[in-house]
Amino acid sequence: MIKRVGICGSGIMGSGIAEVAAKAGYEVVLRSRKQATADATIAGLEKSLAKQVEKGRLSEEDRDSILARVSGTERISDLADCDLVIESVVEDLATKRALFLELDHAVKAGAILATNTSTLPVVEMAVETGRPDRVCGIHFFNPAPMMSLVEVVVPLTASEETVAEAKEFAEKCGKNPVEVQDRAGFIVNALLFPYLNNAVRMLENGTASREDIDTAMKGGCNFPMGPLALLDLVGLDTSVAILDALYDEFRDPNYSTVPLMRRMVSAGQLGRKSGKGFYDYSR
Repeated sequence: MIKRVGICGSGIMGSGIAEVAAKAGYEVVLRSRKQATADATIAGLEKSLAKQVEKGRLSEEDRDSILARVSGTERISDLADCDLVIESVVEDLATKRALFLELDHAVKAGAILATNTSTLPVVEMAVETGRPDRVCGIHFFNPAPMMSLVEVVVPLTASEETVAEAKEFAEKCGKNPVEVQDRAGFIVNALLFPYLNNAVRMLENGTASREDIDTAMKGGCNFPMGPLALLDLVGLDTSVAILDALYDEFRDPNYSTVPLMRRMVSAGQLGRKSGKGFYDYSR
């Protein structure tokens, strides 16, 4: 039974998953490479919960109990007693493989090691461990506290018990889990990113302005956000990494990153997180 959850990574997704798990009643250990970063992430969580109290979405008592269930650390050894550890670090396979090897030595036998990757092959991380049957993907969507979907990704090595426990965890977090085989992009990104990539191609070709492309997809398809604004939210560097992984696996031209997006990444125009992408967020 999962009672204690470790989170590796203190970025937007790591902090969001920590909030979701703590609200669901799990003890949460948030691990970052530096203690100061872990502490800052918990401070950010405290601010987020305070806003929810102000808006009447959360009681002060619940806020205090949620915060009491979360601790931060820079030591990977502090994850030793976790029943589930979710990795949510940079979307780079070599980095993730090295981390899974480290986690396998640090975390107790029998615990599930999961990745929040949105695209990369989960089996490549599983085989770095001595417990490949206890490794799967648990892919939350951004922002994790708001988005209802979780993709539970099943590599060839995962046991049925591991998949069942992962789905149960997602359900207890108030999410709707879907089970998907370990193929690049899983369900959502495999369908979403050709659309996003082609929106950039349309902009690059001068078919329409960024505003009109986004307005058209919101008004014509009833999407809550246009494709270029969504790329800014996801992050252009992350988006390029996802497209590259999809192209490597399927060799479909729709997954071949549009040159404009690569140039923007080279220029540091990554979207909301850098203050500028297809739109300017610095003001």
